[in-house]
Amino acid sequence: MQDFDVIIIGGGPIGIACGLEAKKQGVSFLIIEKGPIVNSLFNYPINMQFFSSSEKLEIDDIPFISKEAKPKRNEALEYYRRIVTSNQLNIHLFEKVMEVKKNNNSFSITTNKNQYTAKNIVVATGFYDLPNNLNVPGEDLPKVSHYYKDPHFYASQKLAVVGASNSAIDAALECYRKGAEVSLIIRGPEVGQRVKYWVRPDIINRINEGSIKAYYNASVEEITLAEILVKTPDGTVTLKNDFVLALTGYMPNFEFLEKLGIELSQDEKRLPNYNPDTMESNIGGLYLAGVICGGMETHKWFIENSRIHAPIIMKSIKDKRN
Repeated sequence: MQDFDVIIIGGGPIGIACGLEAKKQGVSFLIIEKGPIVNSLFNYPINMQFFSSSEKLEIDDIPFISKEAKPKRNEALEYYRRIVTSNQLNIHLFEKVMEVKKNNNSFSITTNKNQYTAKNIVVATGFYDLPNNLNVPGEDLPKVSHYYKDPHFYASQKLAVVGASNSAIDAALECYRKGAEVSLIIRGPEVGQRVKYWVRPDIINRINEGSIKAYYNASVEEITLAEILVKTPDGTVTLKNDFVLALTGYMPNFEFLEKLGIELSQDEKRLPNYNPDTMESNIGGLYLAGVICGGMETHKWFIENSRIHAPIIMKSIKDKRN
């Protein structure tokens, strides 16, 4: 059984940042990632462009050079992959953590491939794995997806996109431009205010000209093989439908956090308990990093403002060791 000063669960940008900082501080570490390097980014839409500029996505002051001010998915994959490989970070890919137990002053970690022990754990698992479900009849049909990859798939199809955030609006525009007949179902009274500032006027113009049909203050009632029923202020509307993209956001794996013993706030935010000065949770030696610190407030923490978690955590671990 291999033993480390710290095991980092999650090989996204913040998990990688923690690994870089551990290496810099002389802290023995292992990053465990259930998919490829930066798994969440890999599963982003193929043409996705970040809201942040490239320098705000940098970790450990390693320059991120992109063709445009705001890089695209493939450039980010190249950047983070090169960081991992060129720095020879100790990372195990396609390995899933099954169980973490605390035994006195150390942790035992069981994965689907191996067992480890560590004095400390960092959870940097993000929030992209569990979608916010619609909880309506028909959501389990094969035509329904909570993830969007490539607009070509929806060409010449009747597509309903549910949501009003960046992912939903990007999908609606891209699929419309590849020949899909797009209906946009928005829970609120308008397109989301957080939508990228250069994209929001585009979708509003497409809606105003009738190229994309938008239903505001609306929700999905039911999905069938050939239709989707939409509840609107004017009553239920039945739309002919081939595919549904339910891009209504995602949430952290709260079940995993609770199994670890991490306390969550009892309100709808479900904020995990941690000390912002050290990022250590209510479980001694168990740290949180990245977007997971925000609970259901998934827009609170992201790459550019949670990069600071890595040096904070590794300083705490090193200070304990000394």
